[in-house]
Amino acid sequence: MQVRRLAAIATLAAAFAAPASAEELKLMTGPQGGVWVPLGGALKSMWEKAIPGLSVQALPGAGISNVRAVHEGKADIGFGNSITTVDAIAGREPFKEPHKNVCNVATLYPQYFQVVVLANSGIASLKDLKGKSLTTQVRGNTGELITQHILRVAGLSYKDLKVSFSSYNDSVSQMQDGHAQVFTLGTTVPSGAVMDLASSREIRLLDLSAHHDDMRKINPGYTLVNVKAGTYPKVDKDVKVIGYATHVVAACKLPEERVYAMTKSMAMNVKDMAAINKAMGELTPAAMAEDIGVPLHAGAAKFYKEAGAIK
Repeated sequence: MQVRRLAAIATLAAAFAAPASAEELKLMTGPQGGVWVPLGGALKSMWEKAIPGLSVQALPGAGISNVRAVHEGKADIGFGNSITTVDAIAGREPFKEPHKNVCNVATLYPQYFQVVVLANSGIASLKDLKGKSLTTQVRGNTGELITQHILRVAGLSYKDLKVSFSSYNDSVSQMQDGHAQVFTLGTTVPSGAVMDLASSREIRLLDLSAHHDDMRKINPGYTLVNVKAGTYPKVDKDVKVIGYATHVVAACKLPEERVYAMTKSMAMNVKDMAAINKAMGELTPAAMAEDIGVPLHAGAAKFYKEAGAIK
């Protein structure tokens, strides 16, 4: 009898000790070697500290597949790219239907689509890519989709090149070994992968300004951004490349108060995010709430209204 009573007391105590709001969220990040992986780790840490009982499982992903996973309920939150998330909301290719369960949480920083070539490759413009070996991200990654678009506006396709779909790290190895002459990727600047490559091989970035208007015909979310001279070793002139924005998306069905707390913790911990990507050093609630054509989650909107970032 005494044993049963003690067991009952222990069970009751354990119940009171367990967090009442215990919950696990799946966070989709990016491919190994990219900035989304460490940034996802920072978000996991700050969210778990801000919300008692919350456990965040950070998983590798990619821009397009992350949005699909959130829409389909296979993930709760993840990184996305503005151009492809807008396509997802509208149901345009590569998405097969409108993705209505995807809401914006925060716009974080600009992304740069870069066409990196070996300095001794003889490649001076996109038209010179024909017949060359190109390495890009795996299918389902936004950088790979943009690669298709940039080739299209140059009158080319994958059939005109030898193409490898790889991780950033594998792409760097292919370029270092001379098995590829062209490396395309969409990420921040300076890219850690490109820096690794530039430490062993001399590189150039192709200027893409002549193709900006045609790229906007494919997706109006494309912008023109500047990679400053000195960003990479021996790249001594400013180079114009194609830009878009990285943002955080969440399932619209995710509870409002949960997303409110997550959004607030991001705004309160900008320094932690900027330690991983200095482009976020001046991030403000107003910048986080930027309209990129994706509806704001109700919880995020609640925080931005309180912060005076939106009406």
